[in-house]
Amino acid sequence: MYSDRVNRGEKLSNVKLTSVQYGILIMMLALGAGLWRLQVLGADNFRMLAEQNRIRKVPVLAARGKLFDRDGRLLVDNYPSVSCFLVREQGHSVDADLPLIARGLNLDLEQLRATLRHYRAAPGYQPIPIKQDITADEQAFIEAHRNELPELETIDEERRLYPRDGFAAHLIGYVGEVSEEDLNQSRYAAYEPGDVVGKAGVEETYDELLRGQDGSRDVIVDSHGREVGYLRTQHAIPGQDLKLTIDIDLQRVAELALGDANGAVVAMDPRNGEILAMVSHPSYDPNAFAVRINRTDWNQLITNPNHPLMNKAIQDQLAPGSTFKIIMSAAGLQEGVAQDMRVNCAGGGTFYGRFFHCDRHHGVLSIQQAIPLSCDTFFYALAQRLGIDTIARYATGFGLGSKTGIDLPNEMAGIMPSTQWEMKNYHQRYYPGNTISVGIGQGETQVTPLQLARALSGIASNGHLVRPHVVEPAQLPAQFRTAVLDSFPGSGDKSVPLDPGTWMTITDGMAAATTTGTAAAAHLEGIDFAGKTGTAQVVGGGDTHVKGGARTPNSWFVGMVPRRNPELVVAVLQEHGDWGSNSARIAAQVVATYVDKQRKRDHNLMEQATVNKPVEVGAVWSEPRPAGHHAGKRDEASDDGALHAGHFMLDPDKTLGRVLSAASPKALGSGQLPLPAWFTHALPLRFRERLP
Repeated sequence: MYSDRVNRGEKLSNVKLTSVQYGILIMMLALGAGLWRLQVLGADNFRMLAEQNRIRKVPVLAARGKLFDRDGRLLVDNYPSVSCFLVREQGHSVDADLPLIARGLNLDLEQLRATLRHYRAAPGYQPIPIKQDITADEQAFIEAHRNELPELETIDEERRLYPRDGFAAHLIGYVGEVSEEDLNQSRYAAYEPGDVVGKAGVEETYDELLRGQDGSRDVIVDSHGREVGYLRTQHAIPGQDLKLTIDIDLQRVAELALGDANGAVVAMDPRNGEILAMVSHPSYDPNAFAVRINRTDWNQLITNPNHPLMNKAIQDQLAPGSTFKIIMSAAGLQEGVAQDMRVNCAGGGTFYGRFFHCDRHHGVLSIQQAIPLSCDTFFYALAQRLGIDTIARYATGFGLGSKTGIDLPNEMAGIMPSTQWEMKNYHQRYYPGNTISVGIGQGETQVTPLQLARALSGIASNGHLVRPHVVEPAQLPAQFRTAVLDSFPGSGDKSVPLDPGTWMTITDGMAAATTTGTAAAAHLEGIDFAGKTGTAQVVGGGDTHVKGGARTPNSWFVGMVPRRNPELVVAVLQEHGDWGSNSARIAAQVVATYVDKQRKRDHNLMEQATVNKPVEVGAVWSEPRPAGHHAGKRDEASDDGALHAGHFMLDPDKTLGRVLSAASPKALGSGQLPLPAWFTHALPLRFRERLP
């Protein structure tokens, strides 16, 4: 009996022993699997985490591309700056350090806390910008408190330096920190909070090229977060420099000529669409945005009734006044209505049962006199005969009522009324009496200065209109250039067929406006300066001509040089500037500067001042026959004169003055050849003016 109990006890012990053994085996297998997972499968991950505990990645910010004018003169530069960031990788709360940080960096404590709350949802590895462009004293504070405040880091960066006094501010734009609203847009998908982006003008349109690509620096830190060395640096790639189309000299003259007046000036080359000057007043200082504009200054800008942030050259939509009469003239002549019109202006006229005033009694006049004298009565009658839809068809054909497609953000389209427009917007038929006001650029018609400049210069260019631009397209990558065209749709490059008689009549009329017409005070002796004034009443303004008053009409002028196929067009708008002749004087200053500058350039016929070898020129031209000469064979001479053909050499080293001062026949190169008509018409403006 005893032995049986002993045997049963021994059997129980063996079972327990086996269970313990299996339990130990399972535990060892589990421990081994865990070690395998940690040391083998997770080796790379934990090695990276360990590296991150001792290596901090510090961003190296790319310098933004610089901006130059058309002649390569620097417009927008960068200057070295230091910004302070707060790093949250130290494993401890920074809340207790905030009062000391605020005192040392001259920050408002509550504002600092608000900044940290703003970035609370951001990844922990992302540094938080707490102050930009810190002073030398603030840098010294950070260095002196390295041990106490290891979470503070400084980063060197290049900050924007803009021209003073808001020079070309609306065209250039400004930069600022990307906003939460921006980050919700697809175009900002690659940006992160704290990134600096272009906010207006060229800075916004070409931000992708200007901003460059940031780099980074791997810094070795100790257990307290203090830097003890460097591992590697990935250098930043600077942004692309851009050459703008503007001319600093013309821009400066336009800024000074407009003075303190509210309004805009646009100068453009209508042959290729290059913007040579763009002014909008009042302006603002973009340098205030280069760091971070404070709330008080921002509120002053956005609440200012004169809208200093608005680029009035492309965004101010106002009635064009009498400048619209050039559009009316083109429509009337093309439709065959205006050629034989004779209107008796007795200080106005009655249309649709209502008397419409003119500014004076002009008597009987044709379109040749109506354009330079800007007779309202004539264009009232013309508007009645054409009708609103015909007027609208020509106006929209010349680009009014649609964007031009300029490569600047937030361009406005303006308004060109028509029966369809009236029904779409007001659900009623168009009242014919409104056509009379539209005929002189009043009523619902609204244009921007750039639209008007492009339209009138297009008529002076025999119907050829171009897309304006402020950055030379040749320097842009092909894909980016296409993206810009797609992003800024507009009427773009186009041609509107014009009869030669229309072209000649209108351009001669605009030339007469600056000699004997409404812009005679802006006449430029020796310069083929043409244009059209406009005095547009403001809403509820009546006829009060007190310059600068709220009821004073807006003053317009669009001028060009020369009158046909112009090289330069200038549009001037003065809000509440009274008569259009006041704006004409401003445009005349810009035109005179342009012509004077062209005359002072190298006197090189072929515009090849850097080429020091003769240029071969070939041509065919005709000469009138002397009196009594009888025509020979038809294939040898035309009825109009003898045909000549040949080639000769022009020496660029010889100035135009020496070439053209020779006695007739003019000496070209080394030979004695007559100066044919084709040659004189091909000369640039500044050379044509010097011909005898």
